[in-house]
Amino acid sequence: MEQVNGSAQKEVRVWCDGCYDMVHFGHANSLRQAKALGHKLVVGIHNDADISKNKGPPVFTQEERYKMVRGIKWVDEVVEDAPYVTTLETLDKYNCDFCVHGDDITLTAEGVDTYHLVKKANRYKEVSRTAGVSTTDLVGRMLLMTRNHFKQGDDEYSVEKDGSSKLGQDHSARSPWTGCSQFLPTTQKIIQFSDGTPPKPTDKIVYVAGAFDLFHVGHLDFLEEAKKFGDYLIVGLHTDPVVNQYKGGNYPIMNLHERVLSVLACKYVNEVVIGAPYSVTKDLMEHFNVDLVCHGQTPIATDIGNIDPYAVPKQMGKFMLIDSGNTITTEDIVERIIRHRLEFEDRNTKKEKKEIEVFEAMQRVKLAEKSG
Repeated sequence: MEQVNGSAQKEVRVWCDGCYDMVHFGHANSLRQAKALGHKLVVGIHNDADISKNKGPPVFTQEERYKMVRGIKWVDEVVEDAPYVTTLETLDKYNCDFCVHGDDITLTAEGVDTYHLVKKANRYKEVSRTAGVSTTDLVGRMLLMTRNHFKQGDDEYSVEKDGSSKLGQDHSARSPWTGCSQFLPTTQKIIQFSDGTPPKPTDKIVYVAGAFDLFHVGHLDFLEEAKKFGDYLIVGLHTDPVVNQYKGGNYPIMNLHERVLSVLACKYVNEVVIGAPYSVTKDLMEHFNVDLVCHGQTPIATDIGNIDPYAVPKQMGKFMLIDSGNTITTEDIVERIIRHRLEFEDRNTKKEKKEIEVFEAMQRVKLAEKSG
């Protein structure tokens, strides 16, 4: 609660809601913007049944989605099983002043704007949607096995324009909200997501490294466990070519810039090393004053020359294998998508068709207003 002229200012409570399926940095950025409009951020999350009815099957279970949103640094409270259509009663029940959503459209199965009630009551505010990412886009990358999201050189930020009959990412051929445009990383965006606080001299510093691709509950539980062994958690993110070297296929699904923001949004993370070396070096250990290096239960691939990437911290007596109790991997998430390919293709096709119809209707209204 802020103080104004010596007296307590009313706490502004902000409401956001949604599916938050395959929580990505776009969701996190929306919540960051919403939090900036008040003091406390309350996030309502829809259950699996409502999502299946209105959008199609979610990739993550409701319990996984609840946990993921609780792990975002800007979220103060989570409301489980939130109604699909946001009502004034819901805002009042949780003492929220207004509702915040991105500048895209969200519709029920019947094509009704899910925010029409709060909009009518002037208890609705919009924030800018993060261009270049959506759950639909990420699902498309997995189903099409596209690779150009981590192209290098002149083509590094190009967008897939093939196969758009199903789930391509050509923005010109898709809904303006669901279709993928270019994600253009900036230093400002990193600053907005960053903790910005250096470690104190007395802090025990823990270092972990990996791809952290398609940031999911397995990653979240691992980072929570790692943070227990120290005060300041640094995450080293490997470059796209390095990840592809040890993962193969079209991995990573998300490029390095996207993965940086996804990890920075996690409340357990204090700092990220962008493009960390695969083998943990003595220089890295000394530069960041690392007290402990942790790794989970997933297999450790050797570096070039059959070198153990954790040889240095092991020799220094600063290495530990930890067990978060969660065995979910990025490969498991991709397998979920592929196993239900037809369902997700159908979901995305219907969603985009509905959005295009609404967008075209909105454009006609704007043209009529201008000509009038």
